[in-house]
Amino acid sequence: MPETVYLDHAATTPLRSEARAAMEPYLTCNYGNPSSIYRMAQDARSALDRARDVVAGCLGARPGEIIFTSGGTESNNAAIKGAVLARRDSGRHIVTTAIEHHAVLHPIEELTERFGFECTVVPVGRGGIVAVSEVERVIRDDTVLVSVMWANNEIGTIQPVDEIARVARRRGVAIHVDAVQAIGSLKIDLSSTPIDFLSISAHKFYGPKGVGALFVRAGTPWWALLTGGGQERNRRAGTENVSGIVGMSRALELAVSERESANARVQGLRDFLLNEIRSRITGVFVNGDMKQRQPGNLNLSFESVHGESLLVALDLAGTMASSGSACTSGSLEPSHVLLAIGLSDALAQGSLRLTVGRENTRAEMERTVDVLEGIVSRLRSLAPAAAV
Repeated sequence: MPETVYLDHAATTPLRSEARAAMEPYLTCNYGNPSSIYRMAQDARSALDRARDVVAGCLGARPGEIIFTSGGTESNNAAIKGAVLARRDSGRHIVTTAIEHHAVLHPIEELTERFGFECTVVPVGRGGIVAVSEVERVIRDDTVLVSVMWANNEIGTIQPVDEIARVARRRGVAIHVDAVQAIGSLKIDLSSTPIDFLSISAHKFYGPKGVGALFVRAGTPWWALLTGGGQERNRRAGTENVSGIVGMSRALELAVSERESANARVQGLRDFLLNEIRSRITGVFVNGDMKQRQPGNLNLSFESVHGESLLVALDLAGTMASSGSACTSGSLEPSHVLLAIGLSDALAQGSLRLTVGRENTRAEMERTVDVLEGIVSRLRSLAPAAAV
């Protein structure tokens, strides 16, 4: 087996040892249900409360504004459906952008197709950034929600969320922000940015899979998505994943404390990787703005190369990457994000997403370029003449 290089941190990250250690007691000796009243269960409840305090502190929120969920998809669905349905008597119009994750686009599609809501999808420029003025232009008197991601999962572009949130607040419209990709690397302070709903997922910042959180600002009209028991103050039914929540809080605490140094290191590796690729491979295009961008994200398109063939060859050589969102990796359709920024179908299908993480090394970047150069050359040599 070849030596492996993992460059798909936008899809998921490895569980860091400190988070695993924090989780361990709640997987073994303290397995109590935090809703029970005996001592072991109340110890679990205390751990849950401490974790809520940590997550709230990292986000600039109040503990009572944090709802624990199963991850980003649930948080997005809960925020969007709960916000819109709670306001259905005051308006039936939603605003979102063309580059949102499907965990945002599909709930909105369901609301429009099954429940008669309307949606305006705001386009983005060639760099993959939405214009604040365009969001403000499409807000109507009957608009009840604006939903925009903080950082894009495919091309890594960072949206002007603070300005968009202020526009929404000024117009009296609730705003939901998908911060799943942003939470580990961008500073988020909900005490100063007027966001009403914010979604995060632990496995994007070296926490466990299957756990996340939803911020709901105090006093914001909202209907709970899951009903049943009284967990999470009747806002999300179901026994809490205590070990996962504890692991998430520890991973988030570390991500926030290490953010500046980790970002500088990851961006340095990303920039080295890009410069080496550009110097050794022709017909390479960077997708998305390189300034307003996640530090570890690199999304490229290669002329006369099909992304699926490229990924398979990279995997056989030991390099793990993707062509876009891991949630749609089985699709043969070109990425909706790349089409939204103006790429042709051919270039969109020749894309490669390389996302650098905290454990990657310069030697791994060098190995990746060596492998990539040979693969691209071989695939182009096999391409039909008309495609060159």
